[in-house]
Amino acid sequence: MQQEAGVDGEALEVWIDQDLCTGDGICAQYAPEVFELDIDGLAYVKSVDDELLQAKGATTPVPLPLLTDVVDSAKECPGECIHVRRASDRVEVYGPDAE
Repeated sequence: MQQEAGVDGEALEVWIDQDLCTGDGICAQYAPEVFELDIDGLAYVKSVDDELLQAKGATTPVPLPLLTDVVDSAKECPGECIHVRRASDRVEVYGPDAE
């Protein structure tokens, strides 16, 4: 079982707002285990079973070994569409809505 990442040990999850996605693919370059471009040219998160999650607002856990890559994806995304939040209270910790 993969350990999930977190701030102070809390589990984190990530989701992509496809309405803002530019299809640049930076996220898939940084963390291909978590992000993938679909045939529509937009990025989506993948489940722990490597399944593309296409439902609007779909989230996936952030594996601890990939935390830096996922955070870098959120920081570098030109569409500012990658949101990383605590799973417990859904407070965004990285991404455009992070405080």
